[in-house]
Amino acid sequence: MPQPHRSIGQVLSIVKTEFPDVSISKIRFLESEGLLSPERAPSGYRRYRQADIDRLRYILRVQRDHYLPLKVIREHLDLMDRGEQPPNLETPAPVAVPKQADEPVRPVQGAGEVARPVRAAGRKPLRMTRRELLAASGISEAVLIDLERQQLVSTRRQSSFYGREALTICVVARKLQLYGMDSRHLRAIKQSAEREAGLVEQAVQPFLRRQKSEAAEAAREVTQLVIHAHAAMMHSLIQR
Repeated sequence: MPQPHRSIGQVLSIVKTEFPDVSISKIRFLESEGLLSPERAPSGYRRYRQADIDRLRYILRVQRDHYLPLKVIREHLDLMDRGEQPPNLETPAPVAVPKQADEPVRPVQGAGEVARPVRAAGRKPLRMTRRELLAASGISEAVLIDLERQQLVSTRRQSSFYGREALTICVVARKLQLYGMDSRHLRAIKQSAEREAGLVEQAVQPFLRRQKSEAAEAAREVTQLVIHAHAAMMHSLIQR
């Protein structure tokens, strides 16, 4: 009996209950990397069989639970295609990820004003232990060690606690894994941020001889302007 075929939208609905971060663009990306090979209807639409859906679930599961790069996943799939068993991976204990850890900072913009990041009212600075950071971000100890080795994540100065920036970077690292990006790519982002931080420091130099509060306000203002310009330029480049 022939297997029923499903559209990419139907496949997304099926797997999204288990993998809420997955998207149609993500599925298409995996296809472009040769990890998925759905049939094509004469009209050009993708037609997924149950075997394709099971394959997609496997890819998403090992990415989420074991942070395997695409190269290793491809090797596992090649073994499966030859009728062999892929390496047995120990399933980690499920980690509850608080909703706030996945919520992006949303910009708001009034008439004639530059958009500024806003945070929920009353949010206090985070002070997280290592265990709390792992639980909140959903990454593994190995990933955190790699991020620290690349100097992408660290505790606060003269403290053993992690802050909100560390949590944000860890959550981003977890989500970028789904797109085949790892700490090496984050390192490139950090290098760009370091150059922009240098521009901010140069701009606020004249204010350092004034009152401390005035210099701090100037640094915040210039930082927000640089962030706004960076985001706008990124969107412009991607839209091309």
